[in-house]
Amino acid sequence: MSKTAGKSAYAEAGVDIDLEVTAIKALIGNLGYRRKGSTKMMGSVGHFAGLIDFGEMALALTTDGVGTKMLVADQQKDWSTVGIDCIAMNVNDLYVMNVEPIAFVDYIATDKLSIEKMAQIGIGLNAGAKQANIDIVGGETASLKGLVNGLDLAGTCLGIQKKDKIIAGEKIRPGDVIIGVASTGVHSNGLSLARRVVEKYAGYDKKFRGRKTFGEELLTPTRIYSESLKVAASCTVHGMCHVTGGGLLNFNRLSRYGFRFDTPITPPEIFTWIQKAGDISSVEMYRTFNMGMGYAYVVPKGSIDCVLKMVKGAQIVGKVVKEPGAWLGKMEIT
Repeated sequence: MSKTAGKSAYAEAGVDIDLEVTAIKALIGNLGYRRKGSTKMMGSVGHFAGLIDFGEMALALTTDGVGTKMLVADQQKDWSTVGIDCIAMNVNDLYVMNVEPIAFVDYIATDKLSIEKMAQIGIGLNAGAKQANIDIVGGETASLKGLVNGLDLAGTCLGIQKKDKIIAGEKIRPGDVIIGVASTGVHSNGLSLARRVVEKYAGYDKKFRGRKTFGEELLTPTRIYSESLKVAASCTVHGMCHVTGGGLLNFNRLSRYGFRFDTPITPPEIFTWIQKAGDISSVEMYRTFNMGMGYAYVVPKGSIDCVLKMVKGAQIVGKVVKEPGAWLGKMEIT
């Protein structure tokens, strides 16, 4: 897969991470108004979830969607798991702040309603709600022919936690240890690039490693890391990270310090296949995909055994360093 000089494969596939960062800054730069009176916003925009002062409690809101994974579902004519992805992408962003998700609303925009699609999406949303122990309290369906081509699924989640239990990363210090937790595969990020490589070098119906088809592999639902609430209640945790679009760059949201990954989780075969087939550099892979680590805990050394005992399959992947940024060994992820 040839790349234009100075342009990443992900950007060529339609997602320019650097442009997104600049565009989001332009948006946030015009969001200066703050509510007068009680029940105000806590902190600033930019963490995984937004916080609202609610007395001794904090309310939290997050919003996200399934993205171009919906196109894989359309190709496979299987929409039964994308609802899990929608809920996972939202609740995981609450878990990283030690916030318990409690309620969810979905938003479906489509050019044409399909009873079959809606029924299958409902199956996935219900399954995701059960995994995260949340109520789906409502939603909105919009028929937008001429504006939308196909179907887009997104949602917003409400969470709650005592203010003194919120974990935002301010206690992270150099020397803290990063403990990674396995993903279930590609999750719901980097699909524009993954789809491009699969479509060019394989095909959705072709068997991947003699087991699932590529289509089935890409539709594997995003893991919901609900155990993190129990971990944070039992172990000292300085920060947590949901590894989504941007890969290891997500850790920069947590602290001004840097994160060095010397012993990363071995990536599942789907990632090594995408990298080899698409001729994609390791830096770009780790700034686009979760590469097998969907979630991580940042803890002091005294909490290592506690976390490893509670989270099956978790492993030490790196440490916090003084130098800002995200590092894969000596290689900076930029």
